[in-house]
Amino acid sequence: MAINVTEKFNAFSDRWQPKRIAGLNDYDVRIAKIEGEFVWHAHPDTDELFLIWKGAMDIQYRDRTVSLKEGDLHVVPKGTDHRPVAHGECWIMMIEPSDTVNTGDTGGERTRAVETL
Repeated sequence: MAINVTEKFNAFSDRWQPKRIAGLNDYDVRIAKIEGEFVWHAHPDTDELFLIWKGAMDIQYRDRTVSLKEGDLHVVPKGTDHRPVAHGECWIMMIEPSDTVNTGDTGGERTRAVETL
């Protein structure tokens, strides 16, 4: 069965709410629509892959910023403090272990359970 990623993105409008669209081994393929700043956090036990489907965003690190546009892919190394910042609405795809929490080691009110589309 084919999964049309653009159709999946068009099926929701909420921001910062990861959606699981596929799984492989113990990993999720997740998508989310984001806008504005997220919280500073790290994932102590896993890298985090971001693929920009639509829009633009920065991954801020404590010592630098990586700017990403449509089609760009970036991997945040495990244990590294980072903060995603989207310039307007941005559609992202993430590949990460199924038990990865969106706010990493920070937790708090921005933590969301992953929904399956």
